[in-house]
Amino acid sequence: MKGFEEKVTYIVGGSSGIGLATAKLLSAKGAHVTIFARRKKLLEQALMEISSEAVSKRQRFSCLSLDITERQQVETTMQKAMSEFGLPDVLINSAGVSHPGYFEHVTYQHFDETMKINLYGIWNTVSALVPYMKKRGGYIVNVSSVAGFIGLFGATAYTASKYAVIGLSEALRSELKPYGIWVSVLCPPDTDTPLLHEANKTKPPETKIISGKARLMRPEVVAQALIRGMQKNQFMIIPGFDSKGILIVKRLLPSLVEYFMDSAIKKSGAEKFRTEY
Repeated sequence: MKGFEEKVTYIVGGSSGIGLATAKLLSAKGAHVTIFARRKKLLEQALMEISSEAVSKRQRFSCLSLDITERQQVETTMQKAMSEFGLPDVLINSAGVSHPGYFEHVTYQHFDETMKINLYGIWNTVSALVPYMKKRGGYIVNVSSVAGFIGLFGATAYTASKYAVIGLSEALRSELKPYGIWVSVLCPPDTDTPLLHEANKTKPPETKIISGKARLMRPEVVAQALIRGMQKNQFMIIPGFDSKGILIVKRLLPSLVEYFMDSAIKKSGAEKFRTEY
């Protein structure tokens, strides 16, 4: 996909963070944008920001409230979006949730919610739209994370969901390519979003030390990397030099990554915690 002018774009999780930054950037490139999220008030505020970036009076903008964990609601909402806004040329799945914590402290409810939003939510939206996108092709981007290719201490549920997103996206890319539908997966590092701010409240000290080694990215920078990656038809879009380096080392020297993780954990005083626990 070289250009986005007049392209109908659906962004799930488009009311904040990376989704919102991407929606604003696509608006500035002439795209029609519909965003989906649960909270109506936040959606309406985001839509004002997105429409203010428009470069043409022909551009159309819309927002629809949606809980992506409810399959029937996804089906109904996407049908409504297509009837009012048209078939999507681009689908971006950026909704997500994270509940960091030591494995023993992660409740089943938190694990269940993480999987339902981060993985099942993508399955629901893709399965609702792919039959229609097959008619003329398109582009799908699923948002994973650096934690989708490196197991992160204190993020067992989140890491499991994001690993699954990469696998799902890779299989989809192969299966949908004959229909002219391209699939990419975005793997950002820690990004300055409401999701990260909420996750920081429960991150174990070990996780904070490990995460603190990498630079915090702005959602606007991640959105720019996403657009560049789509224009190059990259499968894995990894913003930032540090994150690309982590992937290379993980693939070529996995023991080095493990050594780094273990060293960071020792520095945090984890042995003392385990003794007291």
